[in-house]
Amino acid sequence: MPTCIFGIYTNYPKISYFFRPLWDKPPTPFIRLPHYYAENVTMDHLCRLHGWSLRAEPRRVFDGIIFSNELDMLDIRWHELYPYVTKLVILEANTTFTGIPKPLFFASNRSRFAFAEEKVIHDIFPGIVVPRGSRVDPFKLEKKQRIAMNALLRHAGISYGDVLIMSDTDEIPSPHTVKLLQWCDGIPSTMHLELKHYMYSFEFPVDYSSWRATSHIYGPRTFYQHSRQTNYLFSDAGWHCSFCFRHIEDFVFKMTAYSHADRVKRREFLNYARIQELICRGDDLFDMLPEEYSFKELIKKMGPIPRSASAVHLPAYLIKNVDKFRFLLPGGCLRPQD
Repeated sequence: MPTCIFGIYTNYPKISYFFRPLWDKPPTPFIRLPHYYAENVTMDHLCRLHGWSLRAEPRRVFDGIIFSNELDMLDIRWHELYPYVTKLVILEANTTFTGIPKPLFFASNRSRFAFAEEKVIHDIFPGIVVPRGSRVDPFKLEKKQRIAMNALLRHAGISYGDVLIMSDTDEIPSPHTVKLLQWCDGIPSTMHLELKHYMYSFEFPVDYSSWRATSHIYGPRTFYQHSRQTNYLFSDAGWHCSFCFRHIEDFVFKMTAYSHADRVKRREFLNYARIQELICRGDDLFDMLPEEYSFKELIKKMGPIPRSASAVHLPAYLIKNVDKFRFLLPGGCLRPQD
C-alpha cells in the first residue's frame, strides 16, 4: 500500500493527463476559415478566393510581442515580417513570469536587429522579484505584462482600422498571411491564426494545434491577450516553434522561467545531458503525456515526435541562412557545447 501511494504521488501529473478525457471537456470547436495561397497568384484573386475584396491601399500592420530570451526566433520572425509591418512592438521584463530576475536579452543584443531599427518600439516592463522560497501565480505576472502592452501599442501610434498581430515570439505568421490581412477587405475583425506546431526545431512537426496567435482590426475594444477571443480560426497561417533554442542553457532558463515552470518536478529535469538526449529523440522535457481530450488522440501522440526530413514551406530567412540556423533543421539536433 505505501508503495502504491508513493507511486501515485510521484506520477500524479501523468495519471491525471492520462485520464483527462474522463474529467475534462474539449473547448468549443473553431469555425475553420480556408486559406488559399500559391506563388504568382495576384492579391486580387487571392482576396476573392476567400470571399473578400482587394483594398485600394494596404492597412498598416503592428506586430506586438512579449519577449523573454528567444533571440534566434526573433531574428527569423522580424526578417520574415519586416517588409510588411509598420511597427515591431516588443516588451520585455527584467524578471521572469516566475519572479526571477533576468537579463534584458533584447536590449543587450539590440545591435543584432539593426536592420529593423527604424520600425522597432521597445520598452522594459518592471517585473516583480519573488523572494526565494515564496510562491507566486506566474499567470498573474504574465497577465500584468500583457496588459502593459496596450499602452506601448498606443505609444507606437496604432490607430483604429490598423491590423494588430498578437502572438508570442515563437508564433510566426507567414508573410502571405500578413499580406492578406493588409490587402483584403471583409476579413473578420478578430481571427485566431492556426500555426503548424514544431518542437525543438523544424525537424519535429507536432500537429496544427497552435491557435493562440491572433489578428485584429484594431478598435476601441481591442485588448492584448493570449487566450480564446473568437471562434474564427484562419487555417495554416504560419509556424510555431516551441523550445527552439540554440543552447541548452536557454532550454533550462525557459523551463524555470515560463508560466508552466511547475512542470519541473525534479532537479534532474534540468540536467544538460538529459535535455540534449530528449531533444534528439523528440521526447518530452517534462516527462508528461500529451494534453488531449480523447483517448484516441492521446494514445496516437504518446512517445517521441516522429522526425521529418522535410525543410519545405519554412520561413524563407531560415532557408537562406542555413549555416546560421543549422540547429533548427533536419539533422541538426545536437546543440553546440559552450
